[in-house]
Amino acid sequence: MSVWLQITDTAGAILVLLGAAICLLGVIGMLKLPDVLSRSHAATKPQSLGMLIVLAGVALRLRSGMDLATLALIGFFQLMTGPVAAHLVARSAYRTGQIDHGELLFDELDEQLTEEN
Repeated sequence: MSVWLQITDTAGAILVLLGAAICLLGVIGMLKLPDVLSRSHAATKPQSLGMLIVLAGVALRLRSGMDLATLALIGFFQLMTGPVAAHLVARSAYRTGQIDHGELLFDELDEQLTEEN
């Protein structure tokens, strides 16, 4: 095994561990944070970053064209669906009254909802 393959394998393993640690921090945030908006933030930001770092680490380990294309598709669809789902959860929590409006700095959605009625 050449030196460059060992370096990329080691870098891939480090990236996988780093990405998993970031995802773990996101899960801890989802368990510890008090309200729906904070939890939805913790569900998307660190999870998306951690998943991309894990995919980069796996890509360094696999090195095949078909595997890289599959990993790129996984990353694309995860980045498209995760934040959208968290936004929909936060918006439904807002509409059902599970949000403390006193804690919001800006409430632009309230203006839009009052204009509709």
